Amino acid sequence: MIELSLQDLRAGYGAVEVLHGIDLDIPQGALTALLGPNGAGKSTLLSVVAGLHPLRSGRVLWGGVDISRAAPDERARAGMTLIPERRGIFPDLTVKENLDTFVGADGSADLALEAFPVLAQRMTQRAGSLSGGEQQMLAMSRALLKNPRLLLLDEISFGLAPRVTRRLFDVVAELALGGTTVVLVEQYLSDALRLADVVYVLARGELVFAGEPGELAGKTLPGYMRPRPLSAG
Repeated sequence: MIELSLQDLRAGYGAVEVLHGIDLDIPQGALTALLGPNGAGKSTLLSVVAGLHPLRSGRVLWGGVDISRAAPDERARAGMTLIPERRGIFPDLTVKENLDTFVGADGSADLALEAFPVLAQRMTQRAGSLSGGEQQMLAMSRALLKNPRLLLLDEISFGLAPRVTRRLFDVVAELALGGTTVVLVEQYLSDALRLADVVYVLARGELVFAGEPGELAGKTLPGYMRPRPLSAG
């Protein structure tokens, strides 16, 4: 079954069109990797799906329902969660306050603390003072605690050490195995292909590949790909 369908999607900024008629289908309960170099339009596409950026034409169908004009909060209430590239936490709140916001007044943050034990040691610390990796773990906690129907992840590995990235991707894989439909935007082939069921590749706002991870072997992809850098996180 198809969870999310984008039909002739066009979007941009001012006079510049960034997405040029994108058609793609996201299978229900699968992990779909959306790959492409910088400037390909990946983040813009996720923002359009989440309702944070207007589309110029085309349609976004979620579960067969046209949500092209639905507000971001309406999509969130229906089970859509976006973890943006810049982590999407509340930097001036403590870790505990962030978790309380994610889970609600009557919920428990235990699931997030089990997945990311280091957060239990940072509960009174201001979220903005955490390391990059810890901030990303806190952001990913939102997905764990909300158990979304559709999870949109925008380069969650950006600037992080490989060990941190592996833990984050393990959590993503667990969510997908639990039935969450995941769309993972990445620049790094190895990380994304290890997890993905379906792969789409964007270049200059156009779809240039659609298929399974194994089909990418031996293909030349535009602007691809940066090696994973070593980073503290």
